[in-house]
Amino acid sequence: MVKMGVISKITASTKPASYAVAAVAHLLKLPLSVDPLAAEPSVTGPASVTAQSATTPISLSGSIPVLRYVARVDASHAKTLGITDTLRHSQIDYWIDFCGISLAPEAGFKPLATAFNALNSHLKMRSFLVGYSLTLADIACWGALRAIPIFNQKVKAKDNGLGPYLTRWFNHVDSLDFATLAVAEFEKARISIQSILSKTKAVASKEKKGDQGSFEINLVDAQMGKVVTRFPPEPSGYMHIGHAKAALLNEYFARKYEGTMICRFDDTNPSKEKSEFEETIMEDLVLLGIKPDRITHTSDCFDVIYEYALKLIKKGLAYVDDSTQEVMREERMALIESKCRNLSVEENLRRFSEMTRGSEKGVLMCLRAKINMKDPNGTMRDPVIYRCNATPHHRTGTKWKLYPIYDFACPIVDAHEGVTHALRSMEYRDRNPQYDWFLTALELRKVHIWDFSRVNFVYTLLSKRKLAWFVEEGLVTGWDDARFPTVRGIRRRGMTIQALRDYILMQGASQKMLELEWDKIWTLNKKVIDPIAPRHTALEREKITKVKVINADLFTPYTKSVPKHQKNPEVGEKMTTYSPELYLEFNDAKDLVVGEEVTLMAWGNVIVEKIDWAEGNDFIGTIEIRLNLDGDFKKTKKKLTWLARGIPSNEPQQAPVRATLFDFDYLITKKKLEEDDEMKDFVTPVTEFKTEAWGDANLRLCKQGDIIQLERKGYYIVDKAFDPAAPNSSIHLFLIPDGRVDSIKSKAAPEEPAAASAPVAAPAAKKAKTAKGAAAKPVASDDPLKSPMYASKKVYTETAKFPGVVGQMYEVKAFYGSPFAATKAVAPSAKAAAPAAVDAATPATEGKKEKAEKGKKGGSPAAAPAAEASIISKLDMVVGKIIKVENHPDADSLYVEQIDCGEAQPRTVVSGLRKFMTLEDLQDRMILVLKNLKPAAMRGIKSHAMVLCASNADHTKVEFLIPPAGSKPGDRVFFEGHEGTPEEQLNPKKKVWETVQPDFKTRDDLVAVWKNVEFRTAKGIVKTGSLAGASIK
Repeated sequence: MVKMGVISKITASTKPASYAVAAVAHLLKLPLSVDPLAAEPSVTGPASVTAQSATTPISLSGSIPVLRYVARVDASHAKTLGITDTLRHSQIDYWIDFCGISLAPEAGFKPLATAFNALNSHLKMRSFLVGYSLTLADIACWGALRAIPIFNQKVKAKDNGLGPYLTRWFNHVDSLDFATLAVAEFEKARISIQSILSKTKAVASKEKKGDQGSFEINLVDAQMGKVVTRFPPEPSGYMHIGHAKAALLNEYFARKYEGTMICRFDDTNPSKEKSEFEETIMEDLVLLGIKPDRITHTSDCFDVIYEYALKLIKKGLAYVDDSTQEVMREERMALIESKCRNLSVEENLRRFSEMTRGSEKGVLMCLRAKINMKDPNGTMRDPVIYRCNATPHHRTGTKWKLYPIYDFACPIVDAHEGVTHALRSMEYRDRNPQYDWFLTALELRKVHIWDFSRVNFVYTLLSKRKLAWFVEEGLVTGWDDARFPTVRGIRRRGMTIQALRDYILMQGASQKMLELEWDKIWTLNKKVIDPIAPRHTALEREKITKVKVINADLFTPYTKSVPKHQKNPEVGEKMTTYSPELYLEFNDAKDLVVGEEVTLMAWGNVIVEKIDWAEGNDFIGTIEIRLNLDGDFKKTKKKLTWLARGIPSNEPQQAPVRATLFDFDYLITKKKLEEDDEMKDFVTPVTEFKTEAWGDANLRLCKQGDIIQLERKGYYIVDKAFDPAAPNSSIHLFLIPDGRVDSIKSKAAPEEPAAASAPVAAPAAKKAKTAKGAAAKPVASDDPLKSPMYASKKVYTETAKFPGVVGQMYEVKAFYGSPFAATKAVAPSAKAAAPAAVDAATPATEGKKEKAEKGKKGGSPAAAPAAEASIISKLDMVVGKIIKVENHPDADSLYVEQIDCGEAQPRTVVSGLRKFMTLEDLQDRMILVLKNLKPAAMRGIKSHAMVLCASNADHTKVEFLIPPAGSKPGDRVFFEGHEGTPEEQLNPKKKVWETVQPDFKTRDDLVAVWKNVEFRTAKGIVKTGSLAGASIK
């Protein structure tokens, strides 16, 4: 190392303390000055160094640059600081970077806890961070930890939470002479200039708030040891990411002020609440690392709340209203007082007694607070505070026939339980005056409110009512579905609890309303899982290509133990099989060229010798390669994943295993739904995609919940593990988004999927390079190890494409139909001509555009395009007869029907008609059925058709469509002028049903029409019973 100059002065600041810089200065006996006013911003503490070199003076600022410069400026410095060679230098640099990234003083306590855990794990079998003696890495990390107040508090308290190995190491370094002297320097500076520090304290505090912002809020009247917060979830659904933020914020401030956190279940609506939801919420809190000091229920205070209701009535501040809900809504909008507002106290008490008994008259009434019907704030216009509900409560049973509204119960219970600070999301801000009014009117103590911004993610619904709709409609598998924003849903998708906590705490208690993208949280999650996710291999089963190693005459299949993670040996080892017979994924194989050198990952280079395309050029029979393990993998452009086809005869467990790779889309197609948007209009038709694959044998050992990385495909979580009792069953792997645009964008983008093209053929250029001449037909394999597992039928068609997905084919498990239309076999000559057919169609399209333009200018209007004219014929609608109907065992809104559609067996159909019709209404009814939607699971029962009904605008009345007299099951429904052969199953990506359905109406004469073309069977027209101008779904 070249001596670059002489250090004339090192300056270290005290806010925060640059302990590492001062310690290095003492160790190397360099001139040091501790300046309490130095405020050069840096991650581990401001410091500067001035050096006189042979040319010009230099100056550096920031702890990390200073430490690195001091170590490099003189060879003796490097030796003293443990930098003995290039490898050691790189290892030390890693830990210096770790200080700057992971041990920043301004980091939240959760990211710091992660860093502490990493250090503790690393030091488990080590006395020093690098090598067997003290180095600059130890000094840098010690100094960074010394500057973190929470770490020092835990060390002084002998908190075992830091970990024994980290504590042992820290105490050792802290006891060394140079460290003791460094600490003394800062103590001396603080004592000598207390007046200066007191002046800068306010500035530093202000700057800290600017940096942290969201958490450094001023809780009014917050006193150490006396702050009480509460997290009040309603047990009517699973805990979602918004609840997680509320829970973590309440816990944060309770712990910050050494106070109390209450988890209170707001169980004031027995119609929606279940004890199972309480259990899952408590389990999720445990997973998040949140331990409330007390668990309570609003129902614990029902008697207290009831007495306060009586108090309001007696004070003339509440009245019992028997107006209908519609009338009350209209009066509140028009600022009109209710006819019941000025009833006497005695009459209101009598009426409230009727409500309490749940009498016939009482159940039609509600109790309202008498505030101000002219208030611009709608929440102050005499809100309802009690209503009747005969549903038994899951905790109090049938004791109560009336229940308080949350807005009334909340301030009372907050005051009763000693809550000092109520943290509420911004959506409640308009209700804050109402909250304060109740406290004042009931003479209760003051509870301070702090608003924080709600978590709003794009393409995401957090309303429990809307999420419940998806569950009830069978569009998801349950509240823990991987497409749901519930804690359990995103965990099932692969989100780690650590990343979830870190992300929410990064958001803090900010009041800024944002529509958050999903990229940051998934990027944070990737940082958590990447260092520990074992690496595995999977190849898409579609057209999988056989490969033969031709220079392996004496090479028999064998297995070898290799690391599961090349960069982290602590992840463990796995067994990899090497064989002269391999598999490649077709998407890789089709791009290979004879003579090309490529790399087989985790093996070495190979040279492509021969490619045998099958007749028709739509798949490859075999590929022959030659091993070139001495080749330089850095020079190859293609790095390919592979699997062994031949396996050792004595190790059948090393055979590839079946795997199904799942990917998901958002449940809605719009980033943010507006208030006037109808949610059902934006439901994503297809949200689940799957690809059948072969995975390496090590996947057999993965457990449910394990997170892995499939090389060149992404991160996955095991949703269904290998079942030894069913060895031919498939492992289910869910793709984990990694934060990149392609992984988080909506697949239901406005752009249409690419038109179906001819199957992939061997390019002419490739054939010209083929030394063997024309492609040969595939020859039957003589592999003695051939397994029937590999003889799999095709799952996919060859033409379907999905927007935004390059090189991947998906089999879609859809709720609205099959993703792939049935296709007939096409002769090679026809396939080859496909592109020409597309080109030939272009002038015709342009001609139609010209005619349309003429029509606009006054000429005769152009005829509708043939594609639009015939789209209705793709639907397979028939007359059906309901021969049996029963209630769905697991859904209150669904019926399960057996419908005769004129086929050999009746179809099982699940319909959401239970709210509108009785069992008797359905039995033996003649109806219309849409048959060619893909069967969909509806709360555990697969539905094989859809019953068509007419409904009014607000969906409060629903009627069957009535086939003409004399119709029988199986009669086809058609539209004159648009006859054609229906598709076997509709392709959801073409959105046929979504395109035609908005034009399904009933006319004033009750006839069902599509664009005013009547629904007909051979017996006549189709009508409805009484609904005119209705929508048909």
